[in-house]
Amino acid sequence: MCGIVGYIGDVQATPVLLRALKKLEYRGYDSAGIAVMNGTEITVRKAKGQLHMLEEKIAQEEIPGTMGIGHTRWATHGEPSDINSHPHTDISGKIAIVHNGIIENYMALKSRLQAKGIVFRSQTDTEVIAHLINSHYEGDLFEAVMRTLKDLEGSYALGIICSDFPDRIIAVRKDSPLVVGLGNGESLIASDVPALLDHTREVYFLEEREIAVLYRDHVDLFTDQGERIIRKAFHVDWDVESAEKGGYAHFMLKEIHEQPKALRDTLRPRVKDKRIVFDEIVMDDSWKNAQRIVMVACGTAYHASVVGKYAFEHFARIPVEADIASEYRYRDPIVTGHDLFIAISQSGETADTLAAVRLAKKNGAKVLAITNCVGSTIAREADNVLYTWAGPEIAVASTKAFTTQMMCLYLLALKLGHLRGTISDESFQEYLEELGSLPQKAQQLIEGKEKIQKFASRQFNKRKVFFMGRQFDYAISLESALKLKEISYTHSEAFAAGELKHGPIALVDSSTLVVAIATQTSLFEKMASNIREVTSRGASTLVITQEGTDEFDGCCDEILTIPRTLDSMTPILSIIPMQLFAYYCSVQKGNDPDKPRNLAKSVTVE
Repeated sequence: MCGIVGYIGDVQATPVLLRALKKLEYRGYDSAGIAVMNGTEITVRKAKGQLHMLEEKIAQEEIPGTMGIGHTRWATHGEPSDINSHPHTDISGKIAIVHNGIIENYMALKSRLQAKGIVFRSQTDTEVIAHLINSHYEGDLFEAVMRTLKDLEGSYALGIICSDFPDRIIAVRKDSPLVVGLGNGESLIASDVPALLDHTREVYFLEEREIAVLYRDHVDLFTDQGERIIRKAFHVDWDVESAEKGGYAHFMLKEIHEQPKALRDTLRPRVKDKRIVFDEIVMDDSWKNAQRIVMVACGTAYHASVVGKYAFEHFARIPVEADIASEYRYRDPIVTGHDLFIAISQSGETADTLAAVRLAKKNGAKVLAITNCVGSTIAREADNVLYTWAGPEIAVASTKAFTTQMMCLYLLALKLGHLRGTISDESFQEYLEELGSLPQKAQQLIEGKEKIQKFASRQFNKRKVFFMGRQFDYAISLESALKLKEISYTHSEAFAAGELKHGPIALVDSSTLVVAIATQTSLFEKMASNIREVTSRGASTLVITQEGTDEFDGCCDEILTIPRTLDSMTPILSIIPMQLFAYYCSVQKGNDPDKPRNLAKSVTVE
């Protein structure tokens, strides 16, 4: 989605806003803009394109003022353009706003305002808000904002300034994340914590429908009814340096290399004295006696839930449904108090997943969230939360968040299996030992990345790429196809290998690359048969399998191996070559793998 920032303090606001926006470019990069208050009037500058376009535009211009707001956009209403870029102002230019989210009833509001003679300059839903505030404004900005919020339907995080009030910024959130930073003689807002860390580590995470009024020396919090809120600030203890590239060409490559550490960090605090211990979760009888697990997620997180489905059924022998969150909320699902409900979201702000969580809670289910973002909405609204300690993930295409999500799901599945008696003590220790070996095996894979790079250099221009696998390998095929299409823009799709003859084989020809993920030893023979079927039709073929396997010799063009592990735990390893393959294909095509077109890191609207 979009990223917003705001600053009020004693130094010039423009460089502060630009630095903060750089930390939020992953949230949107088709335009950017700032609005700066010089004490009597607001100066707005904005530009289509990535943030550097705005920087170049204002490089020779002095924009004085120690208070301002900024925005980096991922378009939802109106094409990327200078006019549609944020900030937006009312007719008078006295009020300027930045917005992350979608106003669902903006057309009705726009018609109402146009009937009063207001002329709109942009195609955005956001401009409506600026004009609404102005229409309610009678000298009290706070009151005008509260009245405006009653008109709005949809999601929003807002930063608002007014030239009549050069001593304050008003910020509001509903369904879109917003963080308030408490500095020394300065206050800030941002869509995400990294944008604040150059100035402070003390923050407020705004809750639903809360309003913050920022002054230089303090921040006041209110409900949308104007009632004052007293809250202790949250201290951020991770380092801003972890959000830098660290010498890698791209954040995505850096984050692929960080996976062994991220896996260890997610695993180690939860394994103590040969036991799995969750300090965050009380695994009481509701877990032991559960009749079903329901998992909801979107995109990459959904693919983690598919792996989780296989893992829970294999280890804990409990029925599992893995649902796409955007489908779940509309299909009138059956939810009971006997279900374990698990929601997975990298950002913790995914709109469809949050809606599914709220639906489940409304129907009496207890919700466990798996997320990478402390203080995120899903973490606050769930009954329990299990954090993936992946650290900041900047690249839009998720890598280390995905593997750490799987690590959390394996820990949960093993713990539940042991609790329910479906895993013996001896087997439990064997599984736990093997799980502990995966970070080092992941490191081995990454150290051998040159072979994958060479393969990508020969295959990156294939017109279409198919991924196929069975069981756990099918789940990784789904994620592999998503990674490739996200950042290389290659047509790619995944299917269960047994479905090959039920349609996909009609598309196989010499312009096709087929990647067979084949790590399940009991299914090697069947996979070899599938590979021969596509090879005979002219396709190029790559097999991902375990070390020491010879079943695929002679039936494919190339074999890449992963260190040997239990069949049930191969997904954490088998995805890594496919992440690297997608990355190198993207680079070969001249794309920016960190910022794929039309995509955003956190999808906070439907």
